[in-house]
Amino acid sequence: MSSTPAPGSSASAADSGSRWIKSSLSFANGDCVEVARLPDGQIAVRDSKDTDQLTLRFTPTEWNAFIGGVRNGEFDHIARLAD
Repeated sequence: MSSTPAPGSSASAADSGSRWIKSSLSFANGDCVEVARLPDGQIAVRDSKDTDQLTLRFTPTEWNAFIGGVRNGEFDHIARLAD
């Protein structure tokens, strides 16, 4: 069994040594996520209000596919449903 979580799975807050980035479009109330590149090359995502909780981890390929979908507007309907 590997000690590294599978891509897209949860990981512990051990990712805290990474440089986390929060969007400049974050709301003042803290409703945002933070993203970091981990030492093993994976991309981690966490809740900016609860940084001690679990993170989601993705391979660079998975992350690039997601970002490409965001740029193409493929997930815009999800955000509209939340309004």
